[in-house]
Amino acid sequence: MKQILTFCLLPLATCFLLLTCKKNAFITSSAARVYINTDTVKFDTVFTSTGSITKQFKIFNQNDQKLRFNKIKLMGGTASAYKLNINGSNSTEVSNIELAANDSMYVFVQVTINPATANLPFIVSDSILIEYNSNSRYVQLQSYGQNANFITSTLITGNVIWNNTRPYVILGGLQIVAGASLTIQQGCKVYAHADAPILVDGTLTVDGTHAAPVIFNGDRLDNYYKDLPASWPGIYFRNTSKDNVLKFAQIKNAYQAVVAVGAAVNANPKVSLHQCIIDNAYDAGVLSAGSSVQADNCLISNCGSNIAVNYGGNYNFTHCTVATFSNIFIPHKNPVLQINNFAQQGGGVVTADLNATFRNCIFWGDENGFVNNEVAVTKQGSNAFTVLFDKNIYRGTDPANSTLTGNIRNSNPMFDSIDVVKKIYDFKITNSAAPGVNKGTAAGFLKDLDDKNRNVGLPDIGCYEKQ
Repeated sequence: MKQILTFCLLPLATCFLLLTCKKNAFITSSAARVYINTDTVKFDTVFTSTGSITKQFKIFNQNDQKLRFNKIKLMGGTASAYKLNINGSNSTEVSNIELAANDSMYVFVQVTINPATANLPFIVSDSILIEYNSNSRYVQLQSYGQNANFITSTLITGNVIWNNTRPYVILGGLQIVAGASLTIQQGCKVYAHADAPILVDGTLTVDGTHAAPVIFNGDRLDNYYKDLPASWPGIYFRNTSKDNVLKFAQIKNAYQAVVAVGAAVNANPKVSLHQCIIDNAYDAGVLSAGSSVQADNCLISNCGSNIAVNYGGNYNFTHCTVATFSNIFIPHKNPVLQINNFAQQGGGVVTADLNATFRNCIFWGDENGFVNNEVAVTKQGSNAFTVLFDKNIYRGTDPANSTLTGNIRNSNPMFDSIDVVKKIYDFKITNSAAPGVNKGTAAGFLKDLDDKNRNVGLPDIGCYEKQ
């Protein structure tokens, strides 16, 4: 009996040893199976000298034996705009890399584009050679690069003009000091880093047009980051700032897009917004503290708080569409319009005068959110307090502490296309049966946000006129 058992066990041990030896041996056949999970690594717009995010791809050994890669090489070498980390090694070339059976390894890629004389966008390409068992495989590298004017922790102390020849990339912040001015011409693109607010103590003038708006955005334009809220701080109009006029500006993906602090120092509003788009601000689209803002034909959409007015001030919003629909980044938790005349100070409450008019505007939010009333007006103290709502559409009950004339409540404005999953937000009005068509009051504005004519008679409610 013992002899039979011994006879049976020997072949099993031998088989185990053979399997172990096979797994530890290297496969040398040119038919060895290697899977690379991409053939091209692409980067979206990368500004010269600022660098990119890190991207990656994986190489899989699909064989039951070890595989030796003769080399993995960045073909452009040390002169390349790209940098590699190959299986934990920072190098442009690594030789004799062993990869265990049915195992994988990462290759990480970054790109930094050196400044050049070209103003237009350009393509920066390279490739990675992966060589094994007489096979040569390539992964292509491609970046859409752009030269820019780099503004690093800069003070503007005179009267400065920015044109649209190259984009402006702000690193570390920009401050326009009291008495100084910055004029940004049509078609200019301004990209700010995550630590780079625009601080206005003097005057900012934005001269965009419908065909060539002025764009403010974060400087990360990679696929994941390009629609990410709070990717840059925003524009802050502070106490001494005056006579700021923004026309056809698009301010996107800020933490707080437009902030106005302190009363106007003259008869003009501290900030005037004409035919502007403020979108996807994480905290607030327009945030004001005891200041003055005038806005017409503006779209303020998908912000944590679209318009938040605190501690009184003077405000006039005409033909504006103010709307938010919950998405994966910003849940709709706050009314799209919040107004009050008080602030916390020194452990107590201080109040101020408030004068606000909202005419021909839409205040709307998705009905599946956390908000029942899209307009909230709160009053404390005995200061002068005047809030007028004239010919608006809003969701919820009539706001308290307000004068109401001819408003439309809880009637869906019928925006053209809203699809949160597909990130489609078209706030135009194309349906003749929409409740705001020809229901506004003449307010002296002949053009809408698309710079198209408004009706000669009664205009539509909202920033877009049905065409």
